[in-house]
Formats: sequence, C-alpha cells, structure tokens
Amino acid sequence: MFRKLLAVSSMLLFAVSIANAADTAKPPASLSAAEIVDRNVAASGGLQAWRAVHSMTWTGKLGAGGNRQPPFRTPPEGKKLTSLSTDTHPKDEVQLPFKMEMERPRKKRFEILFRDQTAIQVFDGANGWKLRPYLNRLEVEPFTSDELRLASMQFELDGPLVDYAAKGTRIELDGTEKIDDRDAYKLKLTMKDGRTVHVWVDAKTFLEAKIEVTPRRLDGQEHAVEVYFRDYRAVDGLQIPFVLETKVLPIAKPVKPVAGTFNGVFPVETIAIEKVEVNPKFDASLFAKPVIEAASLVKPH
Repeated sequence: MFRKLLAVSSMLLFAVSIANAADTAKPPASLSAAEIVDRNVAASGGLQAWRAVHSMTWTGKLGAGGNRQPPFRTPPEGKKLTSLSTDTHPKDEVQLPFKMEMERPRKKRFEILFRDQTAIQVFDGANGWKLRPYLNRLEVEPFTSDELRLASMQFELDGPLVDYAAKGTRIELDGTEKIDDRDAYKLKLTMKDGRTVHVWVDAKTFLEAKIEVTPRRLDGQEHAVEVYFRDYRAVDGLQIPFVLETKVLPIAKPVKPVAGTFNGVFPVETIAIEKVEVNPKFDASLFAKPVIEAASLVKPH
C-alpha cells in the first residue's frame, strides 16, 4: 500500500489542464520546444504567478481498486492486444480521503485515511518517514533507499516546465501525437541528473495532457507509468488539475503474472481533488519526522 502512496505523492505534480472538447486542427510545425513551453506557462497562469507560489495543499479522494475498463489478456507475439475475456472484476473504486501539503523546495506531507486509520508519509527534501497503521505498524519508520530515491526525483510543486532552464533541464521537441483524439506536442525533457521524461502539451490549449513518471517495479518487472490530467479549474489565477488518472502499462513479454492485474492489465488509478489552497502557512514541524500519539491515528490532521 505504501509503495502506491509514495508513487502517488511523487507523481502529483502541478501540470495544467487539457480541455475535454475534441479538436482536429493540426499543430503548427514551426514552433520550437522553447516557444511551446512559453505558451504552456502562460496558459497555466504565467511565470510570475507560479514563482509566487511557495506552498500548496490538496485534499480529495484517492481511488483504490476497481476498474471500469474491459479486461484484456496479453496477446501472443506478433498479435494485437484485443478484448478477449468476459472476466468479472470490481467496477467501483474505494474512495480514500487524503491530504497532501507541499512546500518549496520539494517538501511534502501526505496523509490518507485507510480502514479508519491515518497513514502518513513525510519528505523534508532530504529525508523521509512513514507510518503504516493499516499493517499494524504503529511506529514511524524511515524511507527505504528506494522510497528515498523516488522522493528525491519528484518534481517541484510548479511541475517540470515552469523555469525549466533554471532547474537545469534541457527540452527538445520530439514530434506530435494524439492524446484523447487531440493533437499534442511531445516534449523530451533531459533533467539535471541525466534522466529523461516526456511531457505532452495540447496543441490548441497549450496545456499539459500527459506525462511520464517514474516506472514502477512490480513482481520484479519494470512497468512504464503515465499520468493524464483532466478537469482543470482556475484557483487563484492558476490552472490546477482536479482529476488525475494514472495508467501502469503492461509489458510485451511478462516474466510471470503480476498480482493485482486483470489478465495482465492494471486498473486505472484515479485521484479526485476537492479543494486546493495556494500559499497556506505551514509550521516547520509539519515536514519533520512525525511524532505520533495513538489518538492521531484515527483521522487526518
């Protein structure tokens, strides 16, 4: 469970909206990667507005389990993936209340209510801690080396495109693709640490449609992960995503069946944000190692 929480919190970057209406206009071929990013930042609220954001709080619900997508089996080599099964599986997700508080630089506290107990993870920019009462572990534990690596790779709260040059990121245009039947620019980002990330920007709205995030290792196999941004709303002049959908992609030749999948296809994970606060005041202790009392395990603070 906490592996999922860590993946969720690290992926919850501040990308911006993609409109839902279909658009068939071809994207202009003359724009450079830098021009696309400039338009993206302007569409999402503007550079100065994002630079003025020092902290943020999200509250909402995290979907756990359930899948309304048709199940699939892994196709034979050389064959296309098609719907082959009428397997039944839960359609409705369990909605888990969460609260995520973020502050520059890369500080994050994530709480989620699960089985009437509050699970917590905290990252202070260098160190991380977790509390997992749903596993009957009532003591605060440090992040594992893998969890610490993932947390240290998370984006700043304004996302990867705002002030990208100052962050040491190089950006290239890597063609165009369709995202939800809309044309989108595919940008290749080379981060300061050398890793590469792709971001898709809608060709009409210049808002982000999709991003690659850190792959998940499940049952010894690396799976690519994509996050789609939907239902964006204006908050204090910024465009904030209120629905995020995470898709863990199947691999072409699985070594062995992966637990938690439907015939090799993972259920889509949905995060629904209900409230966003810009520049809330936090006490410094919020991002320190949690001090837990028994009563505090019952619900989020």
